[in-house]
Amino acid sequence: MKNKLVIITGASSGIGKACAEKFAQEGANLVLAARSSDKLREVAENIERYGVQVLPVITDVSIEEDCKRLIKSAISKFGGIDVLVNNAGISMRASFTDLDTSVLKKVMDVNFWGTIYCTRYAISSIIENKGSVVGISSIAGYKGLPGRTGYSSSKFAMHGFLEALRIENMKHGLHVLIACPGFTASNIRNTALVADGSSQGETPRDEQKMMHPEEVAMRIVSAVKGRKHRLTLTFSGKLTVLLNKFFPKWVDKLVYNHMSKEPDSPF
Repeated sequence: MKNKLVIITGASSGIGKACAEKFAQEGANLVLAARSSDKLREVAENIERYGVQVLPVITDVSIEEDCKRLIKSAISKFGGIDVLVNNAGISMRASFTDLDTSVLKKVMDVNFWGTIYCTRYAISSIIENKGSVVGISSIAGYKGLPGRTGYSSSKFAMHGFLEALRIENMKHGLHVLIACPGFTASNIRNTALVADGSSQGETPRDEQKMMHPEEVAMRIVSAVKGRKHRLTLTFSGKLTVLLNKFFPKWVDKLVYNHMSKEPDSPF
C-alpha cells in the first residue's frame, strides 16, 4: 500500500478512523471525509505521524455535490485514486409501523446513495489504477433485521450495487470488496435514528463484548491487499450467513428471538 491513495468516508470515528490509521501504517496516503471538521482534523493530525500525506475534506456523503468535490480534491492533489472505502453510514432502530418514512430516506441517502455518489465520481480513476472499491456493509445486508428495516434495506441495496459493479468490470481489473463486520464497538448505535428521526443517544447493546474497530480495520486492509471479494467477520455473523443459505425460516425465528431481547425492543 506504500504511496497508494486511499479515500475513506466516515473517517472521523469507529471503523473509518481505525482504517485510516491502519492504511497509514501501511504507507498509504489518505483523503479523509466526514461531516465533523474538528474530529476529522484531529484524526488527520494524528495520522500524519506515520509520515504519510493526509487531506481532510468536510463531506456529507448524502449530498452528491459534496461527493463530487471530495473526489475532485483527491485527484487534484494526488493525481489518482487506488482505493475508495465507502464507510460512512447511519443506522436506525424502530418498528416499521411506527417509523416516519423520512428516516428510511435519510438512511438510504447516507448508506446507499453516499456509496453510489462517491463510487461514480471515483470509478474511472480507480479502474485506471486497477484499484479497489470497498463497501463497509453489515450482516444486515444478508439477513433482514427486525427493527432495522431501513438499515437492512440500505445494506441489501449496497450489496446488489457492488456485486453488479464487480461483474460489470471483470475484464477491467477492478477489485470490489463487500466487508461485513458484524456488531462492532463504535458510535453507530448511539447515533442511530428512532421512529421520529431523532438520535437514539444510547446503545441498547453491550459494546464491550463486540469486535473492536482496530481489529476490523486490520482485516479490511488485509482483504484489500489480498483482493478478496467478501469479508464476513465475527462467529455469529458467519454462522448467520451460512445457516440462512440452508434454513432461512429457522434463522428468521432465531433472529427475531435474538433481536427482541434488546432493552426497550421496538417489537
